[in-house]
Amino acid sequence: MSETKPIQFSQHARDQLLERNLERDWVERTLLEPEFIREDPRKDGTRGAFRQIPEAGGRWLRVVYSERDEGRFIVTVFLDRGAERWR
Repeated sequence: MSETKPIQFSQHARDQLLERNLERDWVERTLLEPEFIREDPRKDGTRGAFRQIPEAGGRWLRVVYSERDEGRFIVTVFLDRGAERWR
């Protein structure tokens, strides 16, 4: 079994989970087993991990995060209607 880094959520990301009725499990699944990852061209070191979530009607979850020494830091999270275009 591979060792995984701890996942930390910004206050904004925690707020988005509540406001958008998103599950932490979906975020963790997306980070650990993304269907694809896209580098954010506007922010150095920030990435978007994408995964379709069956429990959300097959919609795409985007988890925007950065890798840090202490773990993965979640900036924001949302269901992305346009994610297909990035594949």
